[in-house]
Amino acid sequence: MSLNRELVKEAMKGVRVSPQSPDVVAANQFAWAAACDTYASVKLRVGALDKPGFDRVAGEAHKALLALGKPLDSLIVEFIDDLGTVIHTTRFGGPVARSKNATPAAPQAAHAAAPVTPPSRPAQDAGHRPIGGVNADASGIQGVGRIIAVGAGKGGVGKSTIALNLAVGLARRGKSVGLMDGDIYGPSMPTMLGLGSLDPVIHEGLLQPFAVHGVKCMTIGKLVDPEKPLIWRGPMAHGAFKQLTEQTRWGELDYLIVDLPPGTGDVSLTLAQALKVAGAVVVCTPQKVAQDDAVRAAKMFQQLGIEVLGVVENMSSFVADDGKSYEIFGRGGAEQMAQRLGVPFLGAIPITMGLRVNSDTGNPTLNFTPTDAPGKRLHAALEAMIDQFEAQASLAAMRAGATRPTLTIS
Repeated sequence: MSLNRELVKEAMKGVRVSPQSPDVVAANQFAWAAACDTYASVKLRVGALDKPGFDRVAGEAHKALLALGKPLDSLIVEFIDDLGTVIHTTRFGGPVARSKNATPAAPQAAHAAAPVTPPSRPAQDAGHRPIGGVNADASGIQGVGRIIAVGAGKGGVGKSTIALNLAVGLARRGKSVGLMDGDIYGPSMPTMLGLGSLDPVIHEGLLQPFAVHGVKCMTIGKLVDPEKPLIWRGPMAHGAFKQLTEQTRWGELDYLIVDLPPGTGDVSLTLAQALKVAGAVVVCTPQKVAQDDAVRAAKMFQQLGIEVLGVVENMSSFVADDGKSYEIFGRGGAEQMAQRLGVPFLGAIPITMGLRVNSDTGNPTLNFTPTDAPGKRLHAALEAMIDQFEAQASLAAMRAGATRPTLTIS
């Protein structure tokens, strides 16, 4: 068995800041780990040490991992402060092919007072065309055409469900799509995409997104203990969000869908400040109480200079197995809200038993391959929503000057 996150954490029980102190796991100084094949990365929160002290602890971590008897080509040990900021990094080895006669490389320490800068991505080919009709460099993430935020004024309205099915639906139309689970307080994509058995992969210092259901995905839920509450202040949330965006090798994408946490807080502000967002989708249920919060979310995006591409009414009805439809939360409220705000209405998505099962089992593809009447109604609603979304995204790109109309003569 090759390295994995659990093995790395177990090895850290042999690491102590001083001979008298408990190990870093018992002392709650172990913050995070990722591993795949012969590459590993660890984050420790050990307090203020000098440079030799950091390197000594990193050396202990290196020895502990070598003692596992597993091949280890590269180890990155990052030391963070209480806010999650990296204050020192020690590296062992590098992203090179492993040789049977290779010896462990000496540690390479980063400057003790400066955060680590993620390695730059490969330069774009001179002849590379812009992805999705948008200048790739203008997006803030090289190779990504359009960054789309999916938000909601309150939790529980199915924002993540809409973001996921939008991403999968676009991918099934031949688009290259990434999905970033930016809901760092309550990440749901590990369950909804079926990522439970997969470990994060780090290559050349960058996270490799999971490739499932035709979509590239990254979520904080796979980088932390799944049962540990994320009790983070604003700067820590800001740092976690930036790590997902800047330290993930997304590659070339037509769309990067970002599932935001509910509300109008730090992460949404970070998104607007750090990246050039092509547009936002606001999710709302028909209820008046949900509409009130959705209005705030829409106006937040507008105030941040992000165009609202439209509103989706989720849970517009419940379609039972017998095909009957029940308007549990009312119907049409989100459409009326969109008209009042002067923004497009992208569609109404019903609830079905199949949608719930497919979300819980991590198989959203089944929403697009229905076998029963409720599933076919859901599929039709999803396809109609995606049609409207693509139309509004194209219009927004033209308004921004990113694309130009073309004339085809045949």
